[in-house]
Amino acid sequence: MTLRRVPTCIIGSSHKEPIVTGGHDPDKYAEMGSFTKVVTATILKQLAEQGVLTLDDPLERWLGVPAGTGITLRHLARHTSGLPRLPPGTARFDPYRKFTGDRLRELLCSLDRLVTGPVGEEEYSNLGYAVLGAALTQAAGPAYCDLVAEHVLSPLGLPHDAMVVEPPRHSRSLPTRWHGRSAKPWTMKGAVLPAGGLWASPRTMATVLTGLVVDRVLGEPALGWQRTGPLPLIWHNGGTRTASVFAGALPDGRWTVVHRLSNSHDVTDSAGLDYLRTAHSW
Repeated sequence: MTLRRVPTCIIGSSHKEPIVTGGHDPDKYAEMGSFTKVVTATILKQLAEQGVLTLDDPLERWLGVPAGTGITLRHLARHTSGLPRLPPGTARFDPYRKFTGDRLRELLCSLDRLVTGPVGEEEYSNLGYAVLGAALTQAAGPAYCDLVAEHVLSPLGLPHDAMVVEPPRHSRSLPTRWHGRSAKPWTMKGAVLPAGGLWASPRTMATVLTGLVVDRVLGEPALGWQRTGPLPLIWHNGGTRTASVFAGALPDGRWTVVHRLSNSHDVTDSAGLDYLRTAHSW
């Protein structure tokens, strides 16, 4: 599979204008997938700096979970809570459709029985970020999207509708396809939203990456970013049934966002890493 065969948008430090193939559009809404997690983690960081909560708050301070799990907000943000990758009951083709707010509240009551590993041991968890999002809204008050607007979009100079729960109608969103055919995107506006449900344009995603990681508008990048050696790369990716994204930056100013209308996230990740290897900063 090559990048030319699927709609692809590459934005980065070596090019003043996006590289677009296959009919992609850098200004239309597209699925962010798990890139949403860096937004959620940034909200956590901002609320902690404002004294609304602390990173080491036990989960039971904010949500009705069994006491004594040892899980803190920091654990959730760093994928070290011991919770499994997916909530129980996920389906194959639309895995999060039944994962509603009510379902999450049911699971919280028996969260201690869902833990599959020791607290402190890393295991990537969409369920963990769903729980983190619920804790943030409980601690701060406003709905999740209002927190996104206040603590991420506004500080970066972006309008409040730069990130949305559902793509706008008509022509402002990109078509979703699967194996070359028109397909419905996953239903991710329920409890899983803070883990991977936001939509934004690739240009908005690039502003988030450069604002939070390159320019450090809000200080040190939040815990939700992945950090990989030996290169001190700060990055995150995301993938859904119909889209994938890679966003990464290096300390010398090289950065890129690659968004593809394909669920082959490994190809998207490779394209992003290849770009960074040969890129330069303006």
